[in-house]
Amino acid sequence: MRFNRMLLSTTLVVVALVIQVSILARLQLPGAVPDLLLLVVLGLAFVYGHMAGAFIGFGAGLLADLAPPADHAAGRYALVLCVIGYLAGLVRPDSGKLRSATGPMVVVVAAAIGSTLLYALVGALVGDTAARHVGLGSLLFTAAVYDLLLAPFTVPFIMALARRAENDPLADSQNSKSSGSDVASGWLTSGTGLRIGNQRGGLRMKAVRTRAARAGRIKGVKRL
Repeated sequence: MRFNRMLLSTTLVVVALVIQVSILARLQLPGAVPDLLLLVVLGLAFVYGHMAGAFIGFGAGLLADLAPPADHAAGRYALVLCVIGYLAGLVRPDSGKLRSATGPMVVVVAAAIGSTLLYALVGALVGDTAARHVGLGSLLFTAAVYDLLLAPFTVPFIMALARRAENDPLADSQNSKSSGSDVASGWLTSGTGLRIGNQRGGLRMKAVRTRAARAGRIKGVKRL
């Protein structure tokens, strides 16, 4: 991953985590909490692909595991978002651009349900049974609804930022320099060709003048 990808991904993940912990988690909505961090991972995976999506998902989930007031085992949500980021990168749109909103919205709903199920499954493996008391069915439904309502305002914006970050100014400057050197070499080559052409034209003119002079001398001798 290039530096601009890492910087943008880190910034978006930190901002999303702060908003989710300080605002969304305190709304006291029924059921699940809107998962802004999941939407950030999806938006970046749609542009950067499955490998980058897995790395970003793991880092984002690990930050969520360590950020207060987390009360679960560290690495639990990191595993969930790593898997979600990898799978989302596999179904990313062509060239990282959205042609229609249907496909990404289906992926958002599937990711919301899949992340909730996977999180509950990992919790059951480590002995966390909190999902049973809340109700897994209500968690799945509210998670899908909340993320689906929040996705149109976040995922396209994140994808636009990610595509803009792909336009590395350092790479562009290097490309412009290389293209400038190619243009310069082309100008030099064309200039050399013009000189050679002028030299050839001059030689031809000299040959024509020499032949004309010889012809004039021969005519003068004949007249004598």
